[in-house]
Amino acid sequence: MSEEYRKMKWKKLGRIFNPNILGNRGLQASLMPIVEDIDSNGLVKVYFSPRDHNNCSEVHWFEINLNSPNQIIRISSQPLLVKGKTGAFDDSGITLGSIVQNDSTKRLYYTGWNLTVKVPMNNSIGVAEFDSNGKLFRYDDGPIMTRTLNEPYSCASPFVMFEKGIYRMWYASMDKWDVSNGVPLHYYNIKYAESKDGLKWNRNSTVCIDYSNDHYAFGRPFVLREDGKSKMWYAYRGNHYKIGYAESENGLDWIRQDQKTGIDVSSRGWDSEMIEYPFIHDHKGDRYMFYNGNHYGKTGIGLAKLL
Repeated sequence: MSEEYRKMKWKKLGRIFNPNILGNRGLQASLMPIVEDIDSNGLVKVYFSPRDHNNCSEVHWFEINLNSPNQIIRISSQPLLVKGKTGAFDDSGITLGSIVQNDSTKRLYYTGWNLTVKVPMNNSIGVAEFDSNGKLFRYDDGPIMTRTLNEPYSCASPFVMFEKGIYRMWYASMDKWDVSNGVPLHYYNIKYAESKDGLKWNRNSTVCIDYSNDHYAFGRPFVLREDGKSKMWYAYRGNHYKIGYAESENGLDWIRQDQKTGIDVSSRGWDSEMIEYPFIHDHKGDRYMFYNGNHYGKTGIGLAKLL
């Protein structure tokens, strides 16, 4: 079989975080994990977004060791970042995008949520910065990317990397709402933007992964450069979310190769209906995938290892 079509093989290591343990805090779910190494011995910090009793999401974290990932070592007692001020773009909650460090500057790019009247939500993209003690602070009350003349609906799920002096972002962009049987359905594709400072972004509505007749929403891209090409994992959905994969020579023109992904829903249990929101983490030559399960992260976070 050619390299182009050789399927990846992921071994599921199980659910590593069950959000039921947050119940005594009035929190639920655990959306969109982001992972950082703490040391070289396998200790990692996993950032995630749980929801409060008003269904508003915020930023928390927990720590595990990749050598024994089913044991939680520490968990945050307070949120790192909460919803924004009343009337702000993120006053109904925030979910994670990606963390980028450039020299001494470490930033979190995230999705801000607004509740609306005729459709369920409006999303924009915000940024916060870590201080030297690991605390997060918003740059301001406004977003760095939101609706525009050429992109008149929502933008969300930013994945940002700093490469050759340029900040590069792949993000979910809503092209339309389609009302079917009285229910509005959101159409998201993945687009691309660039920035010199990571705050002011140039957007040319460049579509990287477009929706199709079978798949109407794409989100939470993860991109890395490897083997002379860009590789992207993402969530896509028809009836339910799955994890897809694509490759590109330049980061702009992508070829979907979902048949290579090598991970799917389980036959039963917490991730038997959907898997989504992948985050790839490499450690000492091993590759791991953190992901969410049923009900958009309501059932927890799982871990898989590439064989």
